[in-house]
Amino acid sequence: MMARYENNLVVVGAGSAGLIASLIGATARAKVVLIEENRMGGDCLNTGCVPSKTLIASSRVAHSVRRAQDFGIHSSEVKVDFDHVMRRIRSSIKKIEPNDSVERYTKLGVECIKGRAHLIGPHRVQVNDKEISSRSIVLAIGAVPQIPPIPGLRESNPLTSENLWDIEDLPRELVVIGGGPIGCELAQAFARLGSKVSVVEQVDRLLPMEDRDVSEVVATTFRSEGIRVLTGYRAVSCSPNQLTVENGTNQDELEFERILVATGRSPRGDNMGLKDVGVEREENGTILVNDCLQSRVRSIYACGDVVGPYQFTHMASHQAWYATMNALLRPYWRFRLDSRVIPWAVFTDPEVARVGLSEQQLQEQNIPYEVSVRDFNDVDRAITDGSTAGFVKLITKPKSDSLLGASIVGSNAGELISSCITALTHGYGMNKVLSTLHVYPTRTEAIRLASGERRRKNAPERLLRIAGRLNTLMR
Repeated sequence: MMARYENNLVVVGAGSAGLIASLIGATARAKVVLIEENRMGGDCLNTGCVPSKTLIASSRVAHSVRRAQDFGIHSSEVKVDFDHVMRRIRSSIKKIEPNDSVERYTKLGVECIKGRAHLIGPHRVQVNDKEISSRSIVLAIGAVPQIPPIPGLRESNPLTSENLWDIEDLPRELVVIGGGPIGCELAQAFARLGSKVSVVEQVDRLLPMEDRDVSEVVATTFRSEGIRVLTGYRAVSCSPNQLTVENGTNQDELEFERILVATGRSPRGDNMGLKDVGVEREENGTILVNDCLQSRVRSIYACGDVVGPYQFTHMASHQAWYATMNALLRPYWRFRLDSRVIPWAVFTDPEVARVGLSEQQLQEQNIPYEVSVRDFNDVDRAITDGSTAGFVKLITKPKSDSLLGASIVGSNAGELISSCITALTHGYGMNKVLSTLHVYPTRTEAIRLASGERRRKNAPERLLRIAGRLNTLMR
């Protein structure tokens, strides 16, 4: 006889992955319990995407005002009201909050419980001295900022992406440890708001996941805006207002009022009974799952940052669909996670966006490829907007229009990459993009023009010679 449970699904964690999992379960008329220890909406709403992009928006306005004379507009000196900036951040969170609220999910039929979940069996969760049984469990417990073991760092009261939003004053001097997406976004935002900023990155370039030519555009922009970029430097020690860094030959002392750590995030999961019930974890702390996002315990699934390897909100939501459908339909049906096409963006200015393989990855894997590039200083709309930094780079198979990857660095790159995402997802070549009518003048023209570059490079010389002879005869 089949065992009976109180619920079809218990979801632990109300961040992006957990909310989508709960929504899918409720839509499928399952009985769902959602457990969250802290705030509904998780990191994305409260400490991640929403506050950071609101901060970036304010910083871009400040930067635009400073550049106003380039456009023939003479304005008074920029004065940043940091208290107002922080109020605006809280206002943005508050406006989006209802979408992720207990009230909304309760109306959808989800039972929401605030408390710390502890697994006490393959089908049982304890929260607030209450035991809950469920046919399946989905763990969407996220990740937390890493603090590297630099002597003296913890004693310097470091900022992270979690506690940054509690500060009341704009730091006069800010040192950012980490030149990845979070570090770069926040470094530029604070520099534009008026902080004196230094970025320390152990690898020899900013945004190490991107190709070198992409990183160089961002680094050049940073330096032009007064940000000190220290790539290839390692932080070795920290005192209350000074970070010591070295690059093997040189040592430098960086003065700071506040120090921001952006060196990655570690999966949550400690002290919640994972090991006791048989859920295994990788060395880096991520939960070990198969391609259906099922853990070694058949009734327990996981998704989002606790699984990785891509810690993006959109990836967490994508994984949540697969984890939830598999949890609800096991063992009768299985959906294998489709992770062939993973896009992402870095919201610096200029923005960086990528989908598919980079040149660096193709070289490491010895995969042949061709590159077609179109600089934005050749694109009419970029010229009229006074924003020509960056380029579109399309990477295709040799003598083919089949896309292997695309990188865009430039204004609104996160929006522009969409046509390349669609092409990769649905398997059509760049000739179809080239033959698609684009609005003029827009920045999307750059993708069409890059596709045209690829086609011209691969034009069949024999047919062109024949065409030339025919046209000569027909004159």
